[in-house]
Amino acid sequence: MLSRRALLVTGGASVLVLGAGYAGLVAKSGIGPAQAPWKQAAQGFGDVRLNAAAYAILAPNPHNLQPWQIRLDGADSLTLFCNLDRRLPETDPPDRQTTIGLGAFLELLRQAAAEQGYRADITPFPEGEPGERLDARPIAQVTFTEDAAIARDPLFGMILQRRTARTKFDPGKPVPEDTRNDMVAETLALPALASCQIGTSCESETVSWLKDVCKRAWEIELRKPATCHESVIWTRIGAKQVIANPDGISLHGPMMEALGMAGMLTAEGMDETGSTAWNSTKSFYDGLIDSAAGFAWLNTTANTRAEQLAAGAAWVRLQMAATKHGVAFQPLSQALQEFPEMDGPFSEVHERIGFAAPSRVQGLFRIGYTVQPAPAPRWPLESRIIT
Repeated sequence: MLSRRALLVTGGASVLVLGAGYAGLVAKSGIGPAQAPWKQAAQGFGDVRLNAAAYAILAPNPHNLQPWQIRLDGADSLTLFCNLDRRLPETDPPDRQTTIGLGAFLELLRQAAAEQGYRADITPFPEGEPGERLDARPIAQVTFTEDAAIARDPLFGMILQRRTARTKFDPGKPVPEDTRNDMVAETLALPALASCQIGTSCESETVSWLKDVCKRAWEIELRKPATCHESVIWTRIGAKQVIANPDGISLHGPMMEALGMAGMLTAEGMDETGSTAWNSTKSFYDGLIDSAAGFAWLNTTANTRAEQLAAGAAWVRLQMAATKHGVAFQPLSQALQEFPEMDGPFSEVHERIGFAAPSRVQGLFRIGYTVQPAPAPRWPLESRIIT
């Protein structure tokens, strides 16, 4: 229960806590230990592979599940596996989004190796590409070779600055076309990304349509019990839960602490269609979508596992390029999901943007301007090393 010093104002999804009550909630809401890997990445671990992996674990990935498992091989190699318990079988039945996240991991690994003067030779799926789902076979094998001529990536400096912005954007401030063009060029500068294409738009009709389809897709996911529940079980409410499990969807800060204490924000409530917590979740996300001043999308010429990895590299590079230009970035992936209820928005996005099979839209993002958020929680590097 909130103390009598706390005043909860639910109509605007805001909390006003007076006097010592506010100070206490601020103190309780810090998640510093869960953000420590962002600071530790630059400190070094005494091994070029671990030094690179410390940056790679900061990669974006669906629901922040951090599915990477790293096995060190010999003195100069590592093998990347997917933790099969950290997938999203309801919202991502073919593990496409999970594979994209693993591709982002490999791209940051490559950049961090080059920064140390090493070439990271990446062999995707050394034991063969998986079929309908990812399996126990390795995602990639990586060999590190010292190379004085290796080119350092111009985007590397953005790894520790990259953020996913889950706040409202300034709807009246679209990203200039020149800036968007620069972001695309910087993203696709690698020959390995020849199969990827990126489009952007801040044109009012296109933005209005994309807002609408994104909200419809989001509501489909939220109203289907299985997909809603899948997000709820990975939601961490309040600093205590976030620090104990620095993964998933983290809800923290003084407002979240107060809502949790008042019993108005619970996992059970978020899982119940029409509840206060469920309606607040829908309203909050609808507001984020409505604030978009522009969109970007990423597609590949086909949809093989290797191209999904390439899409992950392009995805994280686009976000880093956006960061370089001061542009905020958030993926809105619901309309691209592959469960039956999403067939309508899925087809609409591909038809309207102009892509037909085997080409595939791999990412849809809102872009704009907002205050930079804090870094997302991460498990420490040692927790992702296997023997």
